[in-house]
Amino acid sequence: MSRWVVEAKKADFAGIAQRFGISQVTARILRNRDIISDEQIDMFLNGTADMMYDPHLLKDACRAAEMISSFIDRGKKIRIIGDYDVDGVCSSYILLSVIRKCGGNVDAQIPQRVSDGYGINERLIKEAGNDSVDLIVTCDNGIAAYEQIEYAHSLGLTVIVTDHHEVPFRENENGEREEILPPAEVIVDPHREGETYPYVSVCGAVVAMKVMYLLLDVMDIKEKETIKRSLLEEAACATVCDVMPLLDENRIIVKEGLAVMNGTDGNTGLHELIIKDGFGAKKLSAYNIGFGIGPCINASGRLDTAKDALDLLCAHDERSAEEIADKLVGLNTERQKITLEQCSIAEKAITSDHIDRDDVMIVYLPDCMESVAGIVAGKIREKYYHPVFVVTDSQDGLKGSGRSIETYDMFAHMVEHSSLFSKFGGHKAAAGFSMEPDKLDEMRTVMNEESGLSASDFEEKKRIDVPMPVSYISEGLLTEFERLEPFGTGNPRPLFAEKNVKVISKETFGKEKQYGRYKVKSESGAGFSMISFGNTSAFDDFLSDHGNTASIIYSAEINEYRGSRKIQIMLCDFC
Repeated sequence: MSRWVVEAKKADFAGIAQRFGISQVTARILRNRDIISDEQIDMFLNGTADMMYDPHLLKDACRAAEMISSFIDRGKKIRIIGDYDVDGVCSSYILLSVIRKCGGNVDAQIPQRVSDGYGINERLIKEAGNDSVDLIVTCDNGIAAYEQIEYAHSLGLTVIVTDHHEVPFRENENGEREEILPPAEVIVDPHREGETYPYVSVCGAVVAMKVMYLLLDVMDIKEKETIKRSLLEEAACATVCDVMPLLDENRIIVKEGLAVMNGTDGNTGLHELIIKDGFGAKKLSAYNIGFGIGPCINASGRLDTAKDALDLLCAHDERSAEEIADKLVGLNTERQKITLEQCSIAEKAITSDHIDRDDVMIVYLPDCMESVAGIVAGKIREKYYHPVFVVTDSQDGLKGSGRSIETYDMFAHMVEHSSLFSKFGGHKAAAGFSMEPDKLDEMRTVMNEESGLSASDFEEKKRIDVPMPVSYISEGLLTEFERLEPFGTGNPRPLFAEKNVKVISKETFGKEKQYGRYKVKSESGAGFSMISFGNTSAFDDFLSDHGNTASIIYSAEINEYRGSRKIQIMLCDFC
């Protein structure tokens, strides 16, 4: 069940509209995103790459760049250790490609999801020692790797951590949080205490990119500005796929990264993947990255090895890039099939064990592949709107992956009960862990007894930007809304609402006739067409019980097809 909330934040909408040449509707949408000051509005509407924050502001980023530079100058061997998701792969590519351009003796390793688990580990460190590596640079991991980095030091290795995850902490006797930082020579993570960077909600690839910007400056590379711009592609992919808010600097990174992707001089491997995934003929959006390109990159780490995805980004000739892209698309198709099967099994377990009655749903799927557990958790969360952990058997006990809701800080609750886990990490909205099998029942008990959630927390909020008749929508207004893109986390596509619309007729479309196209009339008598993609059958059932009349939440966009532009109204919710 969703709860409709009309955003009613106050501002001088007429003044904002006049100063920035926009409608008052768009001014209201900006205010609803907490874009308040003229400086914020200008950055949101007109932000360009030169408005990104100075990387010198990122604590110890300069030290990291200078240390890497010294290892390059001395011909020392450098190894990047990333992670197997999109952010980890893109971070690894950013570090690897730039250090190579700076003349560094560098390679990269990415852990195997099943055998290694998340991030830097003893096997990879031992391997680095055997390979006479002098410097390890982590990306998208390392902030929680205290023991692992101690082990690296015992082998004579130097370690630089670049990460964006929450810093582990403990509470002292006064109830104050104390950071637990790993003993690396340099740590760059915007979540550290005393951080001066203006916007901390960035992904690992952005942290890596900022350090590399500084390295390019330190090494005074001839074409450094061209290289810097090229990195925005990978940073944009990682930002979208790691579900970072598309606000502030992130918005500029994704906007500019999409511009590079939609151009002719982008990454060869990404270009081939875009073609193979069916997006070659259209202008890419953040949605295409999050639900098309990203899953293909992720699929290599889920079902095979993420090195394939890294090789794709590193590919310079079209033939090899095309071969890898073909493989990734095929792996993603296989991943989709496995996910559907496990979701079906999960649904049976939820029903038989009444797991949906729990505040925090912990679903044990012993045969589920570790690599798809997080996706299954996300699907369950979408359906039930509860925090969800999917737990599966692994070679070393149990492994779990969680997805949360707006009001439940998953990582903080795991910190409170850290004794349950042999290893864990993550964010407020998503986390992963390893644990001994005999801890599962205890986890289910304590997570539910101390959830702090109430019934209202399980009502997903549908935030209406403006209650507005569909007849107010025009091509001019929708063209103006394009200035609000890219849409995504933190900057959703604007939602509007209209009461008591009457459905006159309906036709179905899609391969399985699963979508609906409706002719609708408002209370004022204005007619319009509306499309339903995700909730057609439920909407039809509702109409049959309510005389073909409903109040609706809708979004709108311009649909371009074969050179023609047409307003498209999309049903988002109803009551």
